[in-house]
Amino acid sequence: MIRKAVIPAAGFGTRFLPASKSQPKEMLPIVDTPTIQYVVEEAARSGITDILMVIGKGKRAIEEHFDRSFELEAELAGQGKTAQLKAIRRISELAHIHFVWQKELKGLGHAVLHARQHVGHEPFAVLLGDTIIESDSRTPVTRRLARVFERYQDPVVVLEEVPPDKVSRYGIMKGSPIEGQDDLYRVEGFVEKPSQHAAPSNLAIAGRYLFTPEIFDYLERTPPGKNGEIQLTDAMRLMAKERTMYGLRIPGTRYDIGNKLDFLKTNIAFALRRRDLAPSLRAYIRELAKTL
Repeated sequence: MIRKAVIPAAGFGTRFLPASKSQPKEMLPIVDTPTIQYVVEEAARSGITDILMVIGKGKRAIEEHFDRSFELEAELAGQGKTAQLKAIRRISELAHIHFVWQKELKGLGHAVLHARQHVGHEPFAVLLGDTIIESDSRTPVTRRLARVFERYQDPVVVLEEVPPDKVSRYGIMKGSPIEGQDDLYRVEGFVEKPSQHAAPSNLAIAGRYLFTPEIFDYLERTPPGKNGEIQLTDAMRLMAKERTMYGLRIPGTRYDIGNKLDFLKTNIAFALRRRDLAPSLRAYIRELAKTL
């Protein structure tokens, strides 16, 4: 059983300025729940009990969110708001959550390197803190990754099918399908943001990974790229040349909260599922559409 996960959440979130100047982008709400809470809940439903968050300057709100607030709990209890009291207590009970500071922002790979001591000799999952993935089945995506690892004992990365005209936005997998398994691939390498004609596939890295501790050695061997950053994809490319790695195509939907348009789309999609919001929101959208 995979019991540890790492959630990198140290970036500035410049696409959301000025909102992200003092508020971590991972704490921006999808309706009434911070984005990063959805990520932690996915990990917890996948059997993970120990989470390390890699945070940076201005991210203290993440620590406070996952800690208990005794004053707020007392206020809610005094007002008889039992449902809200239960909801906020549950947040601090999702997993054992630890924090480490990335003092210099030198890329995603550099952030993951901060987990080396905490992870030790165990395999572990990496979940990006600004990406929500909903599985079409009852099994969370991270649990599906863990099942592949438990069978093969090799690193696994989640892949998402993207339209061919959008492959230039992503790291794209080069590989071949495993015979008899429609959603599993043997990874040969990765191409970062290729042109549509040069792309080896339309399967993009989708923000969920399961690694053995070997990844830290590859990260240390990875030379810094643009802006002096150590990229996780570059280390994975080195790893794929020397050992077996798998790619799991997700049967579900990925919500990338890293840009404003997708953030707004995600809020609308999640709000339309809420019984308390959906009827009024649908009526508003219909009226709004008449004016466009």
